[in-house]
Amino acid sequence: MINVAHYETKLRDRRTYLEAQLHNIEDQLDDTPNRDWADNAAEHEGDEVLEDIGNMEQHELRAINGALTRIKAGTYGICVSCGDEISTARLDAVPHTPFCKHCMPS
Repeated sequence: MINVAHYETKLRDRRTYLEAQLHNIEDQLDDTPNRDWADNAAEHEGDEVLEDIGNMEQHELRAINGALTRIKAGTYGICVSCGDEISTARLDAVPHTPFCKHCMPS
């Protein structure tokens, strides 16, 4: 039996963390560019890294919101592909996963 309340807490905590991270990234990307050309080029590279991190975090945030929706619907822990139960070991590793280990995309 899956302890849904445990995973809901984990998901909500992670969502709070990601939202704060995304806010910090947004603040950093909004900083005024440096007037020095070399410093500005280095900052631009850093901005690209921040954007990539932000994109990954947004993807995870969408997956977390999907998992919270499945909790609300009573379908959390059930593979959306085959309908089998997702193992607790898999949910411990990736609590927002909608797939069992057999159906996870490659």
